[in-house]
Formats: sequence, structure tokens, C-alpha cells
Amino acid sequence: MARALGLPYRRSRKVNQMSYAANPTEGKRVYDLDRQYVFHSWSAQGKLNPLCIAAADGSYVWDYEGNQYLDFSSQLVFTNLGHQHPKVVAGIQEQAGRLATVAPQHAVDVRGEAAKLIVEASSDNMRQVFFTAGGADGNENAMRMARLHTGRTKIMSFYRSYHGNTTSAITATGDQRRWPNEYGIHHVHFWGPYLYRSVFHATTQEEECERALAHLAEVITFEGPQTIAAILLESVVGTGGILIPPPGYLQGVRDLCDKHGIMLICDEVMAGFGRTGKWFAYQNWDIKPDLVVFAKGVNSGSVPVGGVVISEPIVATFQDRVFPGGLTYSGHPLAMASIVATINAMKDEGTVENAAAIGENVLGPGLNALMERHPIVGEVRGIGAFWAVELVLDRKTKEPLLPYGAPVSGALAELNAECKKRGLLPFVAGNRVHMVPPCNISETEAKEGIAILDDALSTIDHLAS
Repeated sequence: MARALGLPYRRSRKVNQMSYAANPTEGKRVYDLDRQYVFHSWSAQGKLNPLCIAAADGSYVWDYEGNQYLDFSSQLVFTNLGHQHPKVVAGIQEQAGRLATVAPQHAVDVRGEAAKLIVEASSDNMRQVFFTAGGADGNENAMRMARLHTGRTKIMSFYRSYHGNTTSAITATGDQRRWPNEYGIHHVHFWGPYLYRSVFHATTQEEECERALAHLAEVITFEGPQTIAAILLESVVGTGGILIPPPGYLQGVRDLCDKHGIMLICDEVMAGFGRTGKWFAYQNWDIKPDLVVFAKGVNSGSVPVGGVVISEPIVATFQDRVFPGGLTYSGHPLAMASIVATINAMKDEGTVENAAAIGENVLGPGLNALMERHPIVGEVRGIGAFWAVELVLDRKTKEPLLPYGAPVSGALAELNAECKKRGLLPFVAGNRVHMVPPCNISETEAKEGIAILDDALSTIDHLAS
């Protein structure tokens, strides 16, 4: 069961004595305010019953009943440095006291420092950063840059992908959230590799890679290479299933792009900044994109921010040509300060290395062991602090626990509730539980999360044949 919070509670980082007292009356007030005045995303408003969060620290959050939850969702997979990291909080506070806001046309020290750190963390062909307010407008502007740079119009992207909810970004999205939002923008979807549910009838990773690349090459041919500005893909597909590309696949896409003069855009909004055990997920396969989109983990979600890392040739395109895009909050000082503090803290504390080690030594072995014990688990896959447990009704047929595109309901909703009862916040999507804790999670906390999921899975195992 979720643990009642004792008082006083000392923060895990030993800074400030803090008390998180249960306060159900305040919790009801917060809930009533939310339900009366707040319109939530991706939801039928009348069916909502949100968990009211009173406080957070490190890998944990607390509700107003005094219950503690181990956060294996990282909220929406962005608290890569955990909640309320003192260095990030201090960086934001210091910047707020010195220069809280400034228009984007002015130069400001902290923006240049943030851009320099991001460029240095990326590959050596990258030169500058365009800052946005989030990942969706990062993808929007990356596609705009690619179209203007190449003089072409089409963008290609995976089915089973998510790129945001602005006009071009939602059109690029390859999951069901695209359906009610399409507006006829020049866009083409194709199948990416996913061996467990291979559309290519592959039986090995090598076959899946070869056949997926052959499929992409055919789509490019029949769309007309001269019409395609960019291929946009999540280096590791996130919400669509944490799909790890097989060895050689990303390099194969890079080669096809080079052959046809197509820009390669890597969407690293969810997979970037330590999540896969590298600064950027694409670095696991040693490729060099033309544009990289980031957000979320770059500052552990502490202030809304996103951006595009831009390679040298595309930077050169706009040296004497006006780039027709901009945002009022591009490079906002508070967001920039949070980026500088986050990246420096991750370097000092070995956060990226910790994510790699936790994935290899704890999350991978622990979650794969669950597959041996629970017939409802069809596959486990992941890298770093980025893992998915795919749930099926029948291992032989791979029938998913929920049909494609269905909202979280039935047995998956039951499993989610059982996890919460036991003190775990997972990320549920499709027919999967995503185990995506902070990248600086401890070995003890990681094992605790796996043990809770193990317990909770027992309550729905009877559904599997």
C-alpha cells in the first residue's frame, strides 16, 4: 500500500527539514478548483479524476492524503533529474532575482551559455540552437527549416510516433491522436522497425532492419525523392512503445537521406538528455542528424522550454536569408537558467552514466524477470531509464491487452490503480506500462519500483491465456 508520510520528513538530499502533512481539506479544495476551472488535454472532461499532487522531491511525489508515490512516469517522461533538484531550483531563483525576462531579440548571457552546453553535448556537425517553448513547436520549426533549406515540401515520419500537437507536428504524428487533427499538409507515414509486431514478417533484428530500410527506400522512390524535405523520427520511439531501433537502422536512414539530399531530423524530446544512457539517444548508434529537436529532459521539466539544434549547412542557409519564425518566449531567461543548472548538475553527478548503469544492471534484468513470472507480459524492451512492458492476452497470438487506439481502460486502468495503491506512478500507454523513472534514480528505488509492478501484475495475470 502507499505509505503514509511520517512527520517530519527529511529531504533525500539533506537540504531543509520539510514536513508534508496530510491535508485532505486542502486536497478537496485543489480538486474542486481543477474540476471547475481547468480544461485538461487529451481528455473527456467529465470523466476525469486527477490525482492531486501536494509536493515532490527526488524520485517521489505526495498527495494531500499524505501518501507517497515512487514516480516511475517522470511525469510525462521529463523529470530526468528528479523533482526539486536543489541546484536547478537555485539556478532559477538566482536568475529570477537578476533578470527574470527579456525579449528574444536581445542577447543575454544565460541563453548563450545554455546553447553552448547543448551544442557541446550533441554531435560535432551541430553549430547553433533555436529555442522554443516546447517540443511541439521545436518539431514545427525543425520541419520549417528543412523545407526552406531544401526547397521541398514533404516530410516523412513513422507510424507509431508522436511529435506534438501543433499543426505540422500533429500531422507528423503516427498514432491515433493524429486522426482528428489532420489538415492536408504534405506528409507521408511509413513503417519503422518493431520486431515484436513486425509488419515485414521478420524473425530476427537483422531481417527487421533490412526489410524496414527496403520499405523506406521504396516509399521514397514512389513519393519522389526530389519532393521530400526531411525524414522526422524519434531516435527511440517513446509514447508509441519505447521501440529501440535495431543495429544499423538509423545509419541506413542516414544513408538514404544523404543519397537523396533529404534532411534527417531526430526528435529527442522524450529520449534526450540522459534518458537512454547518452546525452542524445541517436548517439547510441553513432549517427549525425541534420536537426535535433529537444525539450522536457533538458531542464528536468522545471520551466517550459524546447528547441532545435542546427547543423552547419542549415545555419549557413539563414546567414543572409531571413528565417521566418520566432516566439516571444524563445530563450526565456528562467528556462535558460534551468537548462544550465540541469546540464551542469548532470555532468557533476554522473546522471547520464547512472541511467545507463541502472538500465543495464537493474531495470533490464528486473523487468525481464517479470516476463518469466507473469503470462500477461508479452515483451520487455528498453535502454537506459527508458523501458516498456508490453501486455498481451495471449503470448502466442500477441493479442494486445487493449486494441490499438483505445483509451486506457479495463484491465490496464485496473493495473494502473493497483500500482498507485502500492505507491507507484507508472506511465501507461496503449497496451503497455512504461517504466521511466528519473535518470538519477538509485538502485534501491529502481528495485522497489520493479517489486511494486511485480505485485500489481499478479492482479491481472488471470486474464492471459
